Amino acid sequence: MAAPFQLYNTRTKMLEPFAPIEPGKIRLYVCGMTVYDHAHVGHGRAMVVFDAFVRYLRHRGWIVNFVRNFTDVDDKIIARAAQRGMEPMALAQEFIEAFQTDARQLGLIDPDEEPRVSTSIQDIIDMIQILIDKGHAYIDQGSVWFSVPSHKEYGQLSGQKIDELRSADAGSGKAHSADFALWKAVKPGEPSWESPFGPGRPGWHIECSAMSKTCLGEQIDIHGGGLDLVFPHHENEIAQSECSSGKRFSNFWMHNGLLTMKGGQKMGKSLGNVINIRDALVAYPAEAIRLYLLQNHYRSALPWSSTALNEALSMLARLYEAKENAMMLRGSEKPEQLSKSMGEDAQKLWELAQKYEENLYNALDKDFNTAIALSHSFELARAINRFCAHKKAKKRGGPLVQKALEGFAKLGDALGLLGADPSSFQEEVKSKRLHAMGLDANLIEQQLQAREEARAQRNWSESDRIRDSLADQGVVVMDTPQGVTWKLLL
Repeated sequence: MAAPFQLYNTRTKMLEPFAPIEPGKIRLYVCGMTVYDHAHVGHGRAMVVFDAFVRYLRHRGWIVNFVRNFTDVDDKIIARAAQRGMEPMALAQEFIEAFQTDARQLGLIDPDEEPRVSTSIQDIIDMIQILIDKGHAYIDQGSVWFSVPSHKEYGQLSGQKIDELRSADAGSGKAHSADFALWKAVKPGEPSWESPFGPGRPGWHIECSAMSKTCLGEQIDIHGGGLDLVFPHHENEIAQSECSSGKRFSNFWMHNGLLTMKGGQKMGKSLGNVINIRDALVAYPAEAIRLYLLQNHYRSALPWSSTALNEALSMLARLYEAKENAMMLRGSEKPEQLSKSMGEDAQKLWELAQKYEENLYNALDKDFNTAIALSHSFELARAINRFCAHKKAKKRGGPLVQKALEGFAKLGDALGLLGADPSSFQEEVKSKRLHAMGLDANLIEQQLQAREEARAQRNWSESDRIRDSLADQGVVVMDTPQGVTWKLLL
């Protein structure tokens, strides 16, 4: 049976217990990319937050119908296509394919449906016609405008006041400055479709209302997206959908905070301060990027800095170190007996492992607090590593860490973290970080071989010089009973 949870609702500004329209099932619509360029890490935050949210809901037993759209008809696409001397739809297709590649490499699950504006034109036209027939929209010179004053609850999501608004859609025939375009009359060089109102193309906001209705019905459980979409996009979606159907559009509105640069400025293409996902993936494992994007509560701003991903990678490496240490332990005694006989570190580990699943679910069930969930994970990892440092743990401690490993498995299924084999993770880190640091694994091995030859000749000063030289490059040399190995300083 699906577990209950609480979620902050942007529309009511309250934390509310979730209750679905249909028992056990969740209809979730998330605003996707406007495909005029590559996705950046700021886009990645919404992508990863809702990917993890869907994973968790399914992990807890919910049946989730997850829809995320592509906006492939838009002013920005038309402008970029003109700059590049190509057809707007061809440009959009290029960046849809690029996005899908980025999403796969980032480890995202596929939505159940990915509707596009260009394939939803008739659904959009049908909804516009309903709005006209009901008196919520009007035609002027081939364009169709939504009458904002006709929606009595306009501004409830964003707190905006109608009399103080002026929409970004320009038009001399608007009845009110806040009115926005549902259908834009044809212009030379732009893609257009025939409609009862004349040839043209959809406005930005109507697309999501129509696609959500087609895929999920007139009413949905949760609508998600970035905080920057609250106004005007989501406010206008509510107006269109509710004036069309006469029903409440979405019971919950879930918005993730933005990725912020120095000074609190958001990351954005128009601001010229972006780091593309594909570029970040060259230097960092996808899982490190995922951890970075989930380390703060989803509604809070997430500061970006040059060291942000390095710190996230280091945190992830500590989790994998604990997983690897735990997997190496042996023994057959009962864990309760071990926790009492092997000292304080064993007792602490047992207590944390016993409570981990409950702590994990409590954090995620209260407004999907991944920050607290991860803090419990790091606490458990520290306890594992402390316990594994004891000599007796290697021979006897296996049963004691099994509960912790079960907890880490749940973390993997629920959030898409810590699911890889530790050795595979370490090899990926080495490969990507070596590339980013401009290092060559073969050259490192050659230097280690030269160090071994110096040690064999008892030339300790040369041995130390090579080790220190590697350390200056970020390579940590480790002399173990099994031989010499190395890792990168993260």
